[in-house]
Amino acid sequence: MVEIYCRGRHRTGNGICEECRWLLDYAMERIERCPYRSRKPACSECSVHCYRADWREQIRRVMRYAGPRIALRHPVLALLHLADRLRGSRGVTPPKRGEAGL
Repeated sequence: MVEIYCRGRHRTGNGICEECRWLLDYAMERIERCPYRSRKPACSECSVHCYRADWREQIRRVMRYAGPRIALRHPVLALLHLADRLRGSRGVTPPKRGEAGL
């Protein structure tokens, strides 16, 4: 999604700009540390805020821009994301410390 955003907003061609690279690296680090692991719901349905407030707003901007466009570029990922949203976070709680390697 960051690549779609950067190409559309910053006109970077094939790569992404340095600012978007920082954002992507930060997002990947936060996802790797997600307490839900493989049971992770869609971010909009999640009860845990992985991102700091200032980064969260940037992530929202990226999602608002790239979300509608991702269905054209990556239809399978868009369908998987939709399935996550429909499933929701009801009844899913993050593991306690000590479980699943935390």
